[in-house]
Amino acid sequence: MPNDNNSPSTSPPIFVVLMGVSGSGKSTIGSLLANDLGGEFFDGDDYHPQENVDKMAQGLALDDNDRQGWLRSLRDLLASRISERKTTIIGCSALRIAYRDLLSEAGPLQFLHLDVDRKTLENRMTARTDHFMPASLLDSQLTTLELSEDCLVVDAAQPVGDVVAASRALLRT
Repeated sequence: MPNDNNSPSTSPPIFVVLMGVSGSGKSTIGSLLANDLGGEFFDGDDYHPQENVDKMAQGLALDDNDRQGWLRSLRDLLASRISERKTTIIGCSALRIAYRDLLSEAGPLQFLHLDVDRKTLENRMTARTDHFMPASLLDSQLTTLELSEDCLVVDAAQPVGDVVAASRALLRT
């Protein structure tokens, strides 16, 4: 669910897709970054249809067809936020270039990739108890990940405050 931080800002709005595999810190960093920027955070996991959640919870990787409706709903959310000129951070794996192309149909986006080594990701995923994505799907996500020149990259294995600061420094505002 979005953070309710509607404080006025003198900066122009920015629109960020905080991307990375499961366990990279999208929800944690996204909430803090949105608060820091005076915007709202939306967790892409909240927009998955129940069929996708059930599939992942069973340890089955999503395919491109499974992701299409989910990505279109995030694209539409971004388009709405862009038209309203409200700073928005969306946490979304956005693993493939094609997924980012679809999201970009909404308007001008920045893609910020939270880069974390596999061991740290696995540790994070096995330690959490409140998420439907099992650690057994980590390798499929890492295999699917396609980075491109349009992705800003931050080392998200650092302490949370450092990741937020590094993220903000990379974003074009």
